[in-house]
Amino acid sequence: MNAEDHSFLDPRVIEEVARIFKALADPTRIKILYLLSQEECHVGHMAEVLGMSQSAVSHQLALLRTLRLVKYRREGKMLVYSCDDEHVISLLRQAVDHAQHS
Repeated sequence: MNAEDHSFLDPRVIEEVARIFKALADPTRIKILYLLSQEECHVGHMAEVLGMSQSAVSHQLALLRTLRLVKYRREGKMLVYSCDDEHVISLLRQAVDHAQHS
């Protein structure tokens, strides 16, 4: 078989997948996504639960928003975050299950 016999992913798709996996390679972002998979949260609550500063959480959320992994809605003066991609959350849960059963 030669190269013409295989279909490959579009290079833009490959780059997007690599960016998502790079984001998931960071323990802090894993914690944030896992927390958001369980409940919607504002930055202050996430910072408290994760033992981080609000600015550190906000910095990570900005990257996750750029990748369209989280979204937010405004409640008064607060931004309430939630997951924006169930496919990635499913992948994260499968990875967690795999790690817990290894």
